Amino acid sequence: MALLGERAKSLTQHATSTVVRPKGKPPGLALAVLGVALAWGVHQLLPGVPMLTAAVVLGIVAAHLPGRARTFVRGPGKAGLTFAGKRLMRVGIVLLGLKLSLDDVLGLGWASVAMVLSVVAVTFFGTWWLGRRLGLRGDQPLLIATGYSICGASAIGAVSEVSESDERDTATSVALVTLCGTLAIAVLPLLQGPLGLTDAEFGRWVGASVHDVGQVVATAQTAGAGALGDAVLVKLMRVALLAPLVAAVALSVRARARSGSGAGKAGSGEGQAAAPSAKKPPLVPLFVVGFLAMVALRTTGLLPGGAIDAAQTAQELLLAAALFGLGSAVDLPSLTRTGGRVAALGLCSWVMIAGISYVGVVLTY
Repeated sequence: MALLGERAKSLTQHATSTVVRPKGKPPGLALAVLGVALAWGVHQLLPGVPMLTAAVVLGIVAAHLPGRARTFVRGPGKAGLTFAGKRLMRVGIVLLGLKLSLDDVLGLGWASVAMVLSVVAVTFFGTWWLGRRLGLRGDQPLLIATGYSICGASAIGAVSEVSESDERDTATSVALVTLCGTLAIAVLPLLQGPLGLTDAEFGRWVGASVHDVGQVVATAQTAGAGALGDAVLVKLMRVALLAPLVAAVALSVRARARSGSGAGKAGSGEGQAAAPSAKKPPLVPLFVVGFLAMVALRTTGLLPGGAIDAAQTAQELLLAAALFGLGSAVDLPSLTRTGGRVAALGLCSWVMIAGISYVGVVLTY
């Protein structure tokens, strides 16, 4: 009887795992494609809502629909959605490099370059320190600091790759930075008059303080074409700092691996050192090399305008699919434990980068 009981238990576990285990990538990728189509539709109906922002929100909604929809997202669709959130994100980041030309950046002047470097450094380290003080779990302080200081969800996805962050930490950070960036679209234009900013100053302030490129465009265009041009250039200077930041994170991970991450495990009672054959992340990940190569290619001026436009369209579609996948990993009930602290960090970081960038623009323009 005991043998029969064990056999029945084994069969039950096998059947359960067969139902829950994802069956492959196509179902989830098909859902991501549908999510991108819906996000595009939302952007067409509401031009003030960037497609990437809509994609994240739709991913979160899909993960919390009742019944079979949620079961599909958490089960058979998970493998494809995870693939979209990781692999398609990398390709999108590579193509993002085609938006940036070194000639355009240097054309803004060294004072603007110094301003951007200062804003990114203070925001990153200030947010990271405050997140640790608030006791946020895992890599959330690192990822939120990255998203606010560099380029929103794209930067979070890049850093999470080399830091091997937990999927829930990544999804939570993406949701937070997307929310604040979306609020900026409505809030910042209202502050241009009270702060006494010219259109050009407003554009540079938006480029230095708003997170995602699409959100920068949606916010700055309210002040005209000149403000939009300055905003995009300043924003792309922040994007250029993605490569050295990812390389620095990779160096940190390698250093921890060398020093023996197993030392931390010993404190937990396991007492096992890290395996000497543990895989170390590359110093400069391949997708970052691709990003820099695309920047260099754009700087040469060899690419025709049609090719750049096509690459930009492909980049937006790939990042939208990736952000839909990341959004689908958000578990709102699990946020209740740290939701207040995460929101506090997001608000403080938002005020920090807006204040620092405002002072920087006033002093350098």
